[in-house]
Amino acid sequence: MCHYVNTKIMEKVKETTKTKDDFKEMVKDIRVAMLCTHTADGQIHSRPMGTTGVDKDGTIWFFSRESSQKIDDIEDNSNVCVCYSEPNDNTYLCVMGSAKIVTDRKKIDELWNPFVKVWFPEGKDDPELVLIKIAPHSAEYWDSSSSKMVVLFNMAKALVTGEEYNEGEYGKIKL
Repeated sequence: MCHYVNTKIMEKVKETTKTKDDFKEMVKDIRVAMLCTHTADGQIHSRPMGTTGVDKDGTIWFFSRESSQKIDDIEDNSNVCVCYSEPNDNTYLCVMGSAKIVTDRKKIDELWNPFVKVWFPEGKDDPELVLIKIAPHSAEYWDSSSSKMVVLFNMAKALVTGEEYNEGEYGKIKL
């Protein structure tokens, strides 16, 4: 699991289950994630990544440089965690999955967009350009549909009353 949660708080949170379509919509709206890999010495290494795409089946795609440390990490241990956070919408998502390095030029062409050229000035033909394919095993989310003002009000109310803050829902995503 990517999180540590106070179980007393979680007992008060509305627990629900979302679908693959919900999952794809959440990822589409957030776009930047923290990709967490395991290093050769057993440490966890995280870095921000721009999500390139999400397939119908929930597969997540990232562009990467083949010589980067994350590629070595994935080749040593394919278990990864991808964490999305959108504080403005109070939406958080944690995806556990298996990563694989993909060099398929047809898939690179399909996912390519002009923004990627910032990292790959040679374009789609850059010899260092590869894809990271994440096949999710499980996912969890935390979501609050409330505006920032409602969230702040409820936090202040919890402080004044001495009650624990409770806002939003938590659940698993069927993948």
